[in-house]
Amino acid sequence: MVATDELLSPAVLRQIGDKLYEKRKIAALEVEQVVKRLSAQGDEARIKLIVARLISEFAFSQQVNHRKGALLCLAAATVGLGEPSKENLLQIVPPVLRSFTDPDSRVRYYACEALYNIAKVARDTFLCLFNDVFDAMFRLCADSEPNVQNAVQFLDNLVKDIVTGNPQFFDIGAFIPKLHEYLRVVHPNKRQFLISWISVLDGCPDLDILFYLPQLLDGLLAMLSDPVREIRVAADRVLKEFLIEIHATAAIDFARLARSLLEKTVSGDELTRLTVLTWLKSFVEMPSCMGSGQLAPQYPEILGAVLANISHTNGDIHKVASETNQALLSVAPHPLLGWSSVDVPAILGALARELRSDAEPSRLEALRWVHVLLSRAQGQVLGQLPELLPPLLDSLSASSDPVVSAALQLLAAIAGCYDTQFRLVLRGLLDRFRGEGGARLLQRGGALVIRRLCGHMGGEKVFAELSQILDAEEDLAFASMLTQALNLILLTSPEVHSMREQLKEAATDPQGAATFRSLYRCWAHSTGAVLSLCFLAQAYGHAADIISSFRSLPMGAETLLQLDFLVALLETPCFTFLRLQLLQPRRHPDLLRCMYSLLMLLPQSNAWRTLNTRMQSIPIMGMMQLDGASSVGTTAGAPSDSSGSGSGAGAAPIADFPALLSAFRSRQEAHLGIEERRGGSGALAGLSAAGATAGAAAGSVSSTLPHEGGVALSQSVPSGAGTAPAGTSAPPAAASTAGVLVDEPAGLPHAVAGTSATPVSAARQPSAPLPAPGGSSSGGGWGDGQGLPSLGGDAGAVAAAAAALDSLEGPGSGA
Repeated sequence: MVATDELLSPAVLRQIGDKLYEKRKIAALEVEQVVKRLSAQGDEARIKLIVARLISEFAFSQQVNHRKGALLCLAAATVGLGEPSKENLLQIVPPVLRSFTDPDSRVRYYACEALYNIAKVARDTFLCLFNDVFDAMFRLCADSEPNVQNAVQFLDNLVKDIVTGNPQFFDIGAFIPKLHEYLRVVHPNKRQFLISWISVLDGCPDLDILFYLPQLLDGLLAMLSDPVREIRVAADRVLKEFLIEIHATAAIDFARLARSLLEKTVSGDELTRLTVLTWLKSFVEMPSCMGSGQLAPQYPEILGAVLANISHTNGDIHKVASETNQALLSVAPHPLLGWSSVDVPAILGALARELRSDAEPSRLEALRWVHVLLSRAQGQVLGQLPELLPPLLDSLSASSDPVVSAALQLLAAIAGCYDTQFRLVLRGLLDRFRGEGGARLLQRGGALVIRRLCGHMGGEKVFAELSQILDAEEDLAFASMLTQALNLILLTSPEVHSMREQLKEAATDPQGAATFRSLYRCWAHSTGAVLSLCFLAQAYGHAADIISSFRSLPMGAETLLQLDFLVALLETPCFTFLRLQLLQPRRHPDLLRCMYSLLMLLPQSNAWRTLNTRMQSIPIMGMMQLDGASSVGTTAGAPSDSSGSGSGAGAAPIADFPALLSAFRSRQEAHLGIEERRGGSGALAGLSAAGATAGAAAGSVSSTLPHEGGVALSQSVPSGAGTAPAGTSAPPAAASTAGVLVDEPAGLPHAVAGTSATPVSAARQPSAPLPAPGGSSSGGGWGDGQGLPSLGGDAGAVAAAAAALDSLEGPGSGA
């Protein structure tokens, strides 16, 4: 202390803390001269003592003027040293930096001025304290006082000059972690300060800041969404410069950069997304990047991000994403471009997520990707099929026609790989229709999906496979619902028109007969469906045997609903040929037997009245001739002809009808057992209770499918409402055209031998209801002991039909 008193006089010590700047400056000049003299003498000890006293008595003083004077004197002491050593700076600079946080703005200003003078003298030695100095400048660059900000700007420019002029003394590796931490700030002044430093360091050729770019990229990308335009522009400019430099070098960690980029692909800021996608596009197009395989582990994430942004509403983002996707497609999968180490299952997982997207462009490109991978890495794609099938099948019910078309093409390609894959696709489709949600999906668009599959894969192939799957189905209610839906598609869809035509020629076409046999056991899940199949194949004798089998099978409510719907189907264009065949009763007696048998099974509902009205249009004299046309007696329940087609003797049998009838009975008994267990009833009283179940399987499906003429099928399924009470008659029907035999030669007299014309006119009188059938073999045995309502209507026609049916009940009948 004595030594410093000798060096610094009391007058100088008083002037250091004076309130006037001029006196403080005089004291600082005196300190500079003293230090310069001691430095020339090499007396470092006394210099340290002077500096220590300035710090302890003035720099840390409670008086503002003392602190101001100390800063002037410390800067003067540094100037006096000439070339301060690192040891000198470690003593002088810390108290100056501490003053950067002084509550008095003038002290902060003097601190900046003092540090500027110290740095100007120390130059490269000053860089040993760079991180501490940078911290201090970073705090003050956002100071509330403009004068302080200006002072920091001058100091900042000087420090930048020192760094770029002496890069060999600058430890960039020690500075980058601090810079990475500061990049998280959001203050605009501080962000501008950081961007300027990154730009300066990047412009210095001797500093490889590109090596540290993975640590800086995240912060720079965050600045692209800054509300201040100047910061966004500056950050974008720096990033573009970095990208240009990346193209010129291969020594870059692409994987780490890609991780930072991928985090920003979901940013709400459009400039950020566009920049990120531009970088990813550049990486994909760089041979040095793709060839090194660095990005291979991140291909799934890159692809997912690119596909998601293809649907962006911003045109620039959509364009860059599309170009990036095309670049990826051109090299996928390529063993020479990093694909040998790609996790293909992970890529397929990313594609599966995009397949669930609501955006059409993303969904279409995802389907395209799966198709490409199927052609280039088939085994791996098929291995992930259980995960891919659900979103693929969901795509079939999309509102976008291009998506549905692409999904159908892809499913067709998958199904065409192996038979096992074909079955897996169809089984997955059927599983989508399980449960309440599945039933709603089936009603809403499931039938359309199946139709489109038929269009792409072939109706015969799809129906044959679906039939095999449903034939082995354990959930009988589900099988019945799907069978009814498939039956409606078969009868009305234009996609399976050729299949219908084959079935119509089943009696003479072996392919049609094979199709009939392949569908039958599945169609046996539904009485209405199997009868529709028989009617389509013109196997009227077998259809009559099926109906007759209900003399021993209980009539469940669901069966009655199916028969109701069958009557509605008979009025559609696909059965025009059948309705015309009713005009030829001598040629198709089994068809007549089927129609009247259905009338006997149905309650007097709307369906009954519809069919009854249709039957009254049959020529009565043709029906009256049936009694004489039959020469052989019949046995109740026996098959009506050998072919089952009603086409006459000599035709080859379509199938083993007794075996098929046995299979039908077994299946129906199983269905009735399940219906009873879940509380169903075979009585008519249960009809309305079962309406929801059968309606979901049949009636509601009809509203979604057009018939082959392209007009929507509008006939709904009656639910049993409007059934006439037992023992009453329906209103008299309109008179039919009597005495016209369509299949007779021209000029045939209206009166047939053995008959009289008078009953024709007499038949117009209504009669009392017929007694309920009693079940005898001579009477046909239609019921199970329960009385059914009368047919009503034309009494003469009913009497003629009853007489004709007596002769049609057993084998050997026919025209």
